[in-house]
Amino acid sequence: MLEKLKDAEQKYISIEESLSSPDIFSNQEKYTALMKEYKLLTPIIEKYRQYKSAEAECKELKEMLDEPLDADMRELAASEYKEAKAKIEAFTEELKILLLPRDPNDSKNVMVEIRSGAGGEEAALFAAVLYRMYTMYAEATGFKTSVMNVNETELGGYKEITFMIEGDGAYSRFKFESGVHRVQRVPETESQGRIQTSTATVAVLPEAADITVECCKSSGAGGQHINKTESAVRITHKPTGIVIECQEERSQFKNRDKALKMLKTKLYDIKLTEQNEKIASDRKSQVGTGDRSERIRTYNYPQGRITDHRIGLTLYSLESFVNGNIGAMIDALITADTAEKLKSQNS
Repeated sequence: MLEKLKDAEQKYISIEESLSSPDIFSNQEKYTALMKEYKLLTPIIEKYRQYKSAEAECKELKEMLDEPLDADMRELAASEYKEAKAKIEAFTEELKILLLPRDPNDSKNVMVEIRSGAGGEEAALFAAVLYRMYTMYAEATGFKTSVMNVNETELGGYKEITFMIEGDGAYSRFKFESGVHRVQRVPETESQGRIQTSTATVAVLPEAADITVECCKSSGAGGQHINKTESAVRITHKPTGIVIECQEERSQFKNRDKALKMLKTKLYDIKLTEQNEKIASDRKSQVGTGDRSERIRTYNYPQGRITDHRIGLTLYSLESFVNGNIGAMIDALITADTAEKLKSQNS
């Protein structure tokens, strides 16, 4: 671990020097890439330097304790030595976590798909609750959301809704939401007051990257109404070769936005790259069929509780939770995942 940290610090210093170079600063693509790497390394290097400081302090105190000291001075040095040793142990554990392999998708925007599962209209209404919950959480934490596709029911529920969540680290916060969500409550459509169990499925995929955007003149029939400016847009997704063209709008910006949405939706629906095949495989194993018995989380309205069955955590704050206060649950899932990775690393 220490060798890795030494190498990381040398790389960090090298990046610092590069970032101050006029040649790098004038190359925005290179500068952005280096800044991203610099930001990822910063918490690791800061913690490593704290570790080295504690280690140096510990060594100095150990040398002091090997010398003849009066009783009071020895007691003070021994106490400080013990504190320094505890710091080293704490920093070591923190560094182990910081050095865990990062999910390469963690910093990406995400596309979220919510579908009603078992339970008919009540399942569609629950899908709408989940959509509202996620958008409220996203707004509170500084993420932007935009609807890509929606299939609404007469009562205001959703058979299906797909939306984007944009912002640095969006995938890292939402990726554990994939799976079957189960609700137990008296439906609005139930006149006898009976509790019904329904489900909705959630799938979270990282946003597709590696695209090129070209602008060109609109073509086709239209006579004098043809837009002779370069408002048409052609988008190419490099890994798959998918090409999307849009010239419906007179505005280049609107055509670009519409074409990007079409591309994102298309990439979401197909498995064309190795990465997306893996994600799709994970999605299938997590989401399943949407049956009531397949669930990652239960929302029990009569008892006012939410239980995440993967980590065995129950919170008695359902009203607050469905109003977007889901951060504590997400933090617990991230902590559990980190602990599992550390366990695998040490075994």
